Amino acid sequence: MTVLSGQGFDRIAREYATLWTGTKAGQLQREAVWRHTSHVFQSGNRVLDLGCGAGEDALMLTARGIHVTGIDASVEMVRIACERGVDARHQAIENIAGIPGMFDVVWSNFGALNCVERLPDLRELLTRAVNPGGWLVVCLMSRVCLWETIWYALHGRFRKAVRRWSGEAKSSVAERVFYPTVWSVGRAFAPDFTLVSANGIGFAVPPSYVTGIPNAVMDRLAALDGHVASWPILRSLGDHRLLIFRKCR
Repeated sequence: MTVLSGQGFDRIAREYATLWTGTKAGQLQREAVWRHTSHVFQSGNRVLDLGCGAGEDALMLTARGIHVTGIDASVEMVRIACERGVDARHQAIENIAGIPGMFDVVWSNFGALNCVERLPDLRELLTRAVNPGGWLVVCLMSRVCLWETIWYALHGRFRKAVRRWSGEAKSSVAERVFYPTVWSVGRAFAPDFTLVSANGIGFAVPPSYVTGIPNAVMDRLAALDGHVASWPILRSLGDHRLLIFRKCR
């Protein structure tokens, strides 16, 4: 199993809110994820947050009476999360066997699992970590993002416009990023986990690097996403794919 180093994210940790979390696109995409997953979480749940970053999701869940343990490969991200009151630790995803206890939900938002080359190697670890009947919720960067392709093509950056299509690419923070298909993710976690739903995140709402769109227009795009982002074909063209699995009893 190959898990990417967190050093690239160490460099941008203090700017991450400006680059993603605090942007209008980042806020709207995160709200969409929370909306699709609200039924998964119950007060008193134990949640393991894989790739917790600066703790944005952990804080939201904690406010709902949920006990969250976060891990991240970036030392700086973990430091920021801890400063915000999150129970976070510097730990690679492949080392979750060292975390005591079992969890009602294992959660990984906005691409942490895109940093894992071989997802099947995680299946046994996840099976041990999730309670019977519990949930595995993963939000991954899609293999094809319509916004990305159009945006970079219009700016003459054709290689970047199609960088995801092969299933692997470089980014500004990592040497290797992987873009698995929904089918391959489902196969990686079967038979221990059953795919319950697959939703598109950010079909109409663009990635955060797409600039110049007024907030009022972004809100309309988010409303459009609420209607069409989960339609077949369209859901495969969003910035992210949200996959909800249930552990077999």
